[in-house]
Amino acid sequence: MLDILGAVFGTAVLAVQAGILAGLAPASPRGKLTAVIATAAWGALIVAIAAAGGFGPGATGPLPAPVIPFVLSLAILFGAWGRLPRFRSALLGVPLPALIGLNVARLGGVFFLILETRGRLSASFATPAGVGDIAVATLAIPLALAAARGVARPGWVRAWNTLGALDLIVAISAGLLSAPGTPFRVFTDGPGTLAMTELPWILVPAVIVPLYLLIHLTIAVKVRAPESARQAVAVAR
Repeated sequence: MLDILGAVFGTAVLAVQAGILAGLAPASPRGKLTAVIATAAWGALIVAIAAAGGFGPGATGPLPAPVIPFVLSLAILFGAWGRLPRFRSALLGVPLPALIGLNVARLGGVFFLILETRGRLSASFATPAGVGDIAVATLAIPLALAAARGVARPGWVRAWNTLGALDLIVAISAGLLSAPGTPFRVFTDGPGTLAMTELPWILVPAVIVPLYLLIHLTIAVKVRAPESARQAVAVAR
């Protein structure tokens, strides 16, 4: 039952991420549709590989298999940010309240804590990842509302955005150091991150987390250089 709930929630989060980023971006209808289709296709490929056991321990030798789609997703997203001005401008055109509000879905970090209590994730990963996500999501609610009213101070946004990015970095690091079947595993108690190599949880490191890192980058640029962001949006339009 938990896996079914996780599949529904993870699919919904990915759909909302892609839908809001594409839907609110100042891009052409064709560009929006292409972005949504590409995201769906990448997610479907991850699901197909996971269903075949392609991300299990030892599937890629000493390297944790989820690292591969995670790195590929980052390379595609951040490569597009750096090399495609229209892609970057489209993201900068998404309203700040929407970018912050997308992080409310990180309340799903409670799933990590539940998986820990059921013996499917080790505390070395589940506790920092789950508690961190819940904290970031909770703070995102009043901050997004304040941004929507135009009263969110840039310092507040920067502090929260830094916390949100650091939470993901800590979770990624803890996951790597808890991965079963790897020679560099440090936290050896329990199952490690075994559940994250299986459906539906593989969607988190493979697709959802890279998108959140891209969102944090977009927020950082918008807050640090709002005038430059407005000029980029004007060019995109």
